[in-house]
Amino acid sequence: MSLLPQGFVCKPTIRKASSLFARVKNWPIVSSARIPLYGWASLVSQILIVVTGGIVRLTGSGLGCPTWPKCTEESYVTVPEMGLHGVIEFANRLLTFVLALIALLTFLTVLALGKKLRKGLLLPALILGLGIPAQAVLGGFTVLTQLNPWFVGAHFVLSGIMIAVASLLVFRAMPPKHVAVSRMIWLSANPIAFVGAITILVGVLVTGAGPHSGDAESIRNGLDLELWQHLHSYPGYLLLVLVLIQLGLLSKRDRSGTERSYQLRVSAWLLVVTIAQAIIGVAQARLGVPAVLVALHMLGASVICSLLTFQWLAIRGKTSRAN
Repeated sequence: MSLLPQGFVCKPTIRKASSLFARVKNWPIVSSARIPLYGWASLVSQILIVVTGGIVRLTGSGLGCPTWPKCTEESYVTVPEMGLHGVIEFANRLLTFVLALIALLTFLTVLALGKKLRKGLLLPALILGLGIPAQAVLGGFTVLTQLNPWFVGAHFVLSGIMIAVASLLVFRAMPPKHVAVSRMIWLSANPIAFVGAITILVGVLVTGAGPHSGDAESIRNGLDLELWQHLHSYPGYLLLVLVLIQLGLLSKRDRSGTERSYQLRVSAWLLVVTIAQAIIGVAQARLGVPAVLVALHMLGASVICSLLTFQWLAIRGKTSRAN
């Protein structure tokens, strides 16, 4: 039973919280001018943590810190006995705090804009803030299950979603000039996003079937690597064809204009990265999946997550469809 009278509101506490936030709003570090910086910092850092996580796995350092949340049973930080693997794994864990700081600054900056100006920005900023502890916890389960490939794959999928959310934040923070698109261009955005997502998800399964598990004792998912490499290539090549079609339609539309549209540039970058991914993927299969190419492929997959989001937003986000 509460000792406070019914209807009692702790007004001094509310006033103190409001006063504190009012002071925070005036800090230069949460100035509205910093929103583009924080948006891009969120996107780059989300891609970076995928790459550093890949380095942890590719160097066999996945269990460099063999438990979680501590690094060892007695210490939250790596100890000399853990060697280089412990340093690599612990450094990747520390990067989570960098992401958390960026997310906090982003959220406070968006919150300080006021109700009208922060419209469309608050939700992605909030999701990014909540997603970082979710990534940390899922990473913890990955360690506690001795790098179970299904948890490793789920960790990458969550990171891909976070990359997409960060891309949405960048797009809304710096909205480009939109140009109306034809029905064919408008219809191309959904298949590209869908096939791209399927390609990435199948790639996650391929990764779980291949080498570089993160530790010599870690199990794999049991799928046939050679077969799933082929299955992974089919949606990849379909994605390439769809992007080529979209780029051709956009190029034809922009040919009569004086400048290339934002939509065309995004589609062109998506084509370039998709071609690079295809080349790296073929080279991986032919050369026995060397670690360097795997790292580049993970970087490419992360960038594609972002570009797939940008292309959908550029075509269908707020763009009117021409008749």
